[in-house]
Amino acid sequence: MDTRKQLQMLGQIGDSPSFAGKIREIHKFPLTAKGIDILQINLGSLCNLSCRHCHVTAGPNRTEIMTKPVLAKCLEVLSSLPISTIDITGGAPEMNPHLEWFIGEAAGLNRRLIVRTNLTLLLEEPYRHFTDIFAKDKVEIVTSLPDHMEVKSDRQRGAGVFQKVIESLRELNLRGYGMAGSGLCIDIVHNPVGAYLPGSQTALEHEYHMRLLSEYGVHFNRLFCLTNLPVGRYLDYLIESDNFEDYLSTLCHSFNPAAVEKVMCLTTLSVGWDGSLYDCDFNQMLGLTVNHGAPNNIMAFELEKLKNREIVVNNHCYGCVAGCGSSCQGTTTGT
Repeated sequence: MDTRKQLQMLGQIGDSPSFAGKIREIHKFPLTAKGIDILQINLGSLCNLSCRHCHVTAGPNRTEIMTKPVLAKCLEVLSSLPISTIDITGGAPEMNPHLEWFIGEAAGLNRRLIVRTNLTLLLEEPYRHFTDIFAKDKVEIVTSLPDHMEVKSDRQRGAGVFQKVIESLRELNLRGYGMAGSGLCIDIVHNPVGAYLPGSQTALEHEYHMRLLSEYGVHFNRLFCLTNLPVGRYLDYLIESDNFEDYLSTLCHSFNPAAVEKVMCLTTLSVGWDGSLYDCDFNQMLGLTVNHGAPNNIMAFELEKLKNREIVVNNHCYGCVAGCGSSCQGTTTGT
């Protein structure tokens, strides 16, 4: 589904006010950035998997790939500013031919460096060496594992993916990832396998630790609960399963005013594969670039116009403020 059609669908929220109207009711409109603490860089939509919940709609047939000049500009911006976190995502970042070079350069900046990987590629040539690269440069790894039960996880990500993730986790554990005192962190993202909000992050983290260790002998650091936003392939799933209206209603009626103060777009700037700038990765997938006078491409980066920019919102934003709140770092207001 193209972005225009997705935005049309997101306008169908029944009797609920628009997200902009809802935050206006609590005197939080417009949302305004508080700076740029995280630069999230999307290296492209090419991926070896086609997960059902993927808001990026990534897959093997996608051709978007961030070029080296755009990555070099990202490094230039990072070198000149005290941005604390470099967050690399995709698609499958390993499939970008410039990832190894970029990690080497970024590691020299002594920032928090995150790579979001599906882990399965780390078992295949020519990508196996990234396991050692990540360990050498102390890259924090974040991976998706929708459920600790194989059948549920594979329902979301594809047959056999769960066991590949487990095998890759074992390899990473051998290098110190997830082990106490190693300084090498691997975190897991939980997305509900269905049209409902995630449960308690604290309880789910305990369950994942217990199950993955006792049943598969693997370790990890933290678990992040991420609400599925009605964007991309997950929106297609909601429509196909006749759950769209009910799910959007659930998001609207689970609105948490406290979560508005902690939405990730307030401190994050998202860079698309072509250098376009967005307030978050979800806006990126809807084609909603930064607005209100801020430069919309990394090549025209201006800190003063971007650090306090007005955030572009739409009705999918209800997902980030539903229940305990949701961000790329997990829940924002509770457990």
